[in-house]
Amino acid sequence: MPGIDENLPFLPLRIAVLTVSDTRSPEDDRSGSTLAERLTKAGHRLADRAIVPDDVEAIRGRVRGWVADPAVDVVITTTGFTGRDVTPEAIEPLLDKRMDGFSAVFHRISYDKIGTSTIQSRATAGVAGTTFVFVLPGSPGACRDAWDGILAHQLDYRYRPCNFVEIMPRLDEHLKRGTPKA
Repeated sequence: MPGIDENLPFLPLRIAVLTVSDTRSPEDDRSGSTLAERLTKAGHRLADRAIVPDDVEAIRGRVRGWVADPAVDVVITTTGFTGRDVTPEAIEPLLDKRMDGFSAVFHRISYDKIGTSTIQSRATAGVAGTTFVFVLPGSPGACRDAWDGILAHQLDYRYRPCNFVEIMPRLDEHLKRGTPKA
């Protein structure tokens, strides 16, 4: 049965949160605040938090900086579905490996709460270098669902049968072998 193995230590991660929006400010960024509150309550560290406009280069620049920063283990961003929303398009080319299962599980969780409206979600995830990158829908409810239903477990070393934390030391194996990144 999946769950937390209390015999193992909790290993805090350093997580950066990026809100992508043309209209949000630090004062009214409810999705970013939801993520920051949940990750710190879980025992992780908020490595950085930012808001950038719906602009491919602004999004890529911020995410590239965090991926290159050894003080950031995980990046979580938000996105939407309107004509200006370009977060998945900006981030997916940065990924060395995609994590298609993340979207599938997010949709399953979301369907139980909002029904067929989940098809409007463009949740995606993957690994860039040695950094996990997650793109979540921009509503506070979707951020809660993704954190509570997936990320809280997978970003906890104690979660069994497996989790992202235990494979983090091996994310750079392709670099050690001399295999070029895609």
